[in-house]
Amino acid sequence: MDKDRVKGKMDDVAGRAKRQVGEWTGDSELQTEGAAQQVKGRVENAWGKTKDAVRDATDEAQRKHQENKTEQEIRDDQRRKDVA
Repeated sequence: MDKDRVKGKMDDVAGRAKRQVGEWTGDSELQTEGAAQQVKGRVENAWGKTKDAVRDATDEAQRKHQENKTEQEIRDDQRRKDVA
């Protein structure tokens, strides 16, 4: 799980709490701050999900590529790594 997803969830929850306290106390400024923090959290969470999806797709493509290599290609790759 990407750190942006965790941070986004925390901001979303904190913003929701701020907004709710603002509603209970009649503090419209706190409500606005809370709503803005919620939006920020949701955007961070969405960005983190996107990064996770790209990472997963890249990993899957690399795995498939490895499966399709011949034994000789695998040995050649290993030799290159050993030399480096």
